[in-house]
Amino acid sequence: MRLLELIPHAWLRWAVLTLLGLAIGQSLVMATRLTVWTQPPLLLLWLLFAWYWRWGAPATSVDHPGVRHSKAIPWALVPLMFWGIFDYLANSFGKVDMGAVFFHLQAGISQHGGTERTVAAVFHTLGTGLVLLAYSWLVRRDGRWHRWDRYLAVLLLACNPMFYSMGQRGAAVVADPGAWLERRYVEPVILEAPRRPPNLLVLYLESLERTYGDTQRFGDAYGDIAALEPRAVVFDNVRQIDNTGWTTAGMIASQCGTPLMPAGLLHDRQFEPLHHVVPGVRCLGDLLNDEGYRLTFMGGASTQFAGKGLFYRDHGFDRALGREELSPRLEDPDYLNSWGLYDDSLYRMVATEVQKLDSKPGPWAMVALNLSAHAPVGYPSQSCLDHFGEYDGVDILYSVRCSAWLTRNLIERLERKGLLENTLVVIASDHLTMRVSEWDALNASERTNTLMMMGNGLTPRRIHRSATTMDTLPTLLEAMGFTIDWHRAGLGVSLLSGEPTLLQRHGMEEVNRYMREETALQERLWQGLAPQIHNDGQPAEPPAVPTAPEQP
Repeated sequence: MRLLELIPHAWLRWAVLTLLGLAIGQSLVMATRLTVWTQPPLLLLWLLFAWYWRWGAPATSVDHPGVRHSKAIPWALVPLMFWGIFDYLANSFGKVDMGAVFFHLQAGISQHGGTERTVAAVFHTLGTGLVLLAYSWLVRRDGRWHRWDRYLAVLLLACNPMFYSMGQRGAAVVADPGAWLERRYVEPVILEAPRRPPNLLVLYLESLERTYGDTQRFGDAYGDIAALEPRAVVFDNVRQIDNTGWTTAGMIASQCGTPLMPAGLLHDRQFEPLHHVVPGVRCLGDLLNDEGYRLTFMGGASTQFAGKGLFYRDHGFDRALGREELSPRLEDPDYLNSWGLYDDSLYRMVATEVQKLDSKPGPWAMVALNLSAHAPVGYPSQSCLDHFGEYDGVDILYSVRCSAWLTRNLIERLERKGLLENTLVVIASDHLTMRVSEWDALNASERTNTLMMMGNGLTPRRIHRSATTMDTLPTLLEAMGFTIDWHRAGLGVSLLSGEPTLLQRHGMEEVNRYMREETALQERLWQGLAPQIHNDGQPAEPPAVPTAPEQP
């Protein structure tokens, strides 16, 4: 702080006030749906208040004797640090999901990619440090801010969205541990299999949500996926509920029919890495493994990150192949990005693996996860650069276009080789994208995930029902020709049936509200527990009686 005294007071004062105004504007934009264009007016308004009330001016120190030379540490510094953490998470991921934070800390983040995030974290830490210095200077120079400091600390803690969501769930659990979702959970069961079970190809497109299909806002970025829609059953209203908004959670929601509620404090060794992922529920891999399928997962990133490898190996997959297993197959060992393989390399290997699987008797299933459109800027492959031209390193639409183009090429390549004749092809986004260059445009309307299925005799059509990614599992099973219990699996309902979905019955807000109170389903996920009697003394709710099909 002594070095600051060498700077002329007027310069330092307005530099401090400007920095604090920028921080306030940034936090408001991150915590609300305000756009970045509102930051300059917010800064101007803040500086006008500071000028009018003479914040930080020398004369104000007389309002509180001895403040100018006080060495006391302001109370609000700790809440400001937490706001710095919130701003970083919101700026990086769009929505701050503490469930995702807790899960990744337990499941493992050592093999993450995205060096851009690391660099951003360093600069954000430096910026937060400057804000703390600026606030300390203001409190020590202005008696009014010194008096307000304690109250401001309480206000900053109470208003931080991180603590609001955590406190809301904690209070609900203490008051009345919930079992609303658990009572609606239906154990996934295959009652009858088709005479000739089809093969299955699931292509998860990282962050490539269906919202990009709006050509007025995003041009032809989604065009190659849209070109496949006339041949597919398109589900155009698949929403994203809480605890399904990151890659592992999105895959679990669509393959297990349940949100990924992190283990949290359910285990005595909650601070040790996880050794199993949702061991208490049966998922797509478990069901297909029982039916004699050979199952393979392939992704360009490490399977050690966020428990992906654990999940697939725990749930019936024979192989889970990621960066460590696939990078030795590259012709150019240096053709890698910070996450792992580029998608053109991954898809060539997927095509080779599908050909090997198809050459052997019995049904197979291949699940692949790409990463071209991964936030914040994507990782377009060299083949896309050759085809579309130079990439500016910022525009996510370029990466979206690359992901869509490569995916369409893969499907057409497999079709030409006759490898999809008895195969259901599923194309799905793993979750909605996190903060990218088109963030404000994406949030200008309700956002939906990509989900389409083609092949295996499906009649192309569009299905517009309020659904979530949890409805993917039963829909996929029925599209493959399997008969399942009540058209349901987990919390999902087959969108090919007339059964109303959880979202149709209760709406997004109510489902998310009950999820914040839920503990019984969380215990089932992580301990394999399925209580017969719930905390309210009532037995588990039986499946609803099937209703008549919806009228078009």
